[in-house]
Amino acid sequence: MRRTLLLFPACGLFLCLTGCGTTTQIVRPITVAKSGRTTGLTCSTVDAMNRATSVAYTTNCDGTGTQFTVNYTNQVSVVGGDFSSAGDSGSLIVTQNNANPLALLYADSSTDTVGNPVSDVLSFFAFHGHPVNFAGAARTAPVIGCTLPGPQAAMAARLAVQRVTPSATALAPATAVRDKHAAELLAYPEVQAVGLGASYDNPSEAAILLFVMKGQSRSNLPPEVAGVPTRIIEAEQFPQHGLLSQEESAALEQSAPPPQLVYPISDLEVARAKVAHAAHVDEWMKMSGVQGVGITSSIDSPGEAALIIFLIQGVPHPAIPPVIDRLRTRVRESTRFRAGLDGSGRNRACSVSDGTRKALLRAQPNHTTANH
Repeated sequence: MRRTLLLFPACGLFLCLTGCGTTTQIVRPITVAKSGRTTGLTCSTVDAMNRATSVAYTTNCDGTGTQFTVNYTNQVSVVGGDFSSAGDSGSLIVTQNNANPLALLYADSSTDTVGNPVSDVLSFFAFHGHPVNFAGAARTAPVIGCTLPGPQAAMAARLAVQRVTPSATALAPATAVRDKHAAELLAYPEVQAVGLGASYDNPSEAAILLFVMKGQSRSNLPPEVAGVPTRIIEAEQFPQHGLLSQEESAALEQSAPPPQLVYPISDLEVARAKVAHAAHVDEWMKMSGVQGVGITSSIDSPGEAALIIFLIQGVPHPAIPPVIDRLRTRVRESTRFRAGLDGSGRNRACSVSDGTRKALLRAQPNHTTANH
């Protein structure tokens, strides 16, 4: 029997689309909404599950004082630097389809917002002898505001993938690898052409483009070739075949649908990604410039899961390999994730007490402190 089911949280805040209750399920990220003090109603989608994240706090509410960071696990990541802003902390993030509570918003960056799953919040209060519930009857109606033209347009802008052109420095080694392996890549039955372009999973890198016929049986296409990522482009048919230049690749790419920021993936892909995530999350969270690690879908290969690594803009970081444990990686770079006011909001006469700060740090086994 086919049914719709919120997978919460085992499939990472994803909505079951087809085949629920069978061996394989197709899942897509949940579209969400929130109403905050600063930005009001905003609409977007969850872009990562099982997210470990590092969030910066300051001892003063205006963003001054001593800065310290706290690491969290199993957080909800929402697309959009403008989905929230300073002053929106504590807003309830709900599902768009029926306004079910999903997470409590507490931090953001220039590209994303982070929330704590409400299941964890309720469990915390219940564990300490203060069980709480959400007021109001269960809803079946959608968040109507997200269907209006303004919020719809803003959400589309948040989810748009910006087309990028690889630099000459990145393109030169990718071209050499593509040319060396062109014959074996063209030997895959579904591959119609092999070109060059940008990787959308890691926009600073060039990729080998594999143009494949939509609906044709897929063989085991490689996620990378000699360290160069591949990007799969599907269309009904392509007017050119064989080996393509960068210019020919860009022209041929226009005949395919534009890339999406998030794609549906199967629960088998989610399970595969969870294994790689569990094996490497602690290692990557200790690396310079890394502020988060989660599970998402690949942009370069629709239908595949990816390990998403959140980087801090301007902070040196190790090279991100295109594949970790046969799982594609995806890079998302932004400003530091911060909680509370960041100096741009209204200055309020308050500070974080030593007791509160110590309680935050005790709540998480991994934390660091730094002077602001």
